[in-house]
Amino acid sequence: MLRCSRAPFARRLPVKAGRTISLSAVARADASTTPNLGTVKPPKQPVGGFRGGIVGFLLGFSLASSYAAYHLLDEYKQASAVLQASVLELQTSTEKITTHVRRIEAVEKDLKALSSTSASKDDLSRLRAEIKKIYDGLDIEFLNLRSHVWGIQQDLHALSKKDGNTVRV
Repeated sequence: MLRCSRAPFARRLPVKAGRTISLSAVARADASTTPNLGTVKPPKQPVGGFRGGIVGFLLGFSLASSYAAYHLLDEYKQASAVLQASVLELQTSTEKITTHVRRIEAVEKDLKALSSTSASKDDLSRLRAEIKKIYDGLDIEFLNLRSHVWGIQQDLHALSKKDGNTVRV
């Protein structure tokens, strides 16, 4: 009985009792035991060791270089931030120094103005000598005047004793 697996309505054929084809035992064993080969795998192209090494090296090198570039960029950003901070600090200190220099220049300008209007030591010593001469002259005149007044008093006193008259001064 043969059955057709695809046809739902398979027909049965009558088997005749006639002559059958027979095979020898070796042929039957060979025909009945077909080896199970399984599925056929597509042929694999071999990747050579040298080619795989180069691909691995390039992959590793690219990963390592990207990692290094990332850290280098991060370090560059940090260094740039530190440099920017030091530049700002330098700018503030420069501004402070500039204001101090301006103050010093203003003080020097005032000092020059005062030194041009003030008297020097030579001027003071000359004026001192002149004032001494004036005081000496005044003292001499005062003493002369006093001696003159004393002389007048003596004369008046002598006149008042002679005449007996009183003189009121």
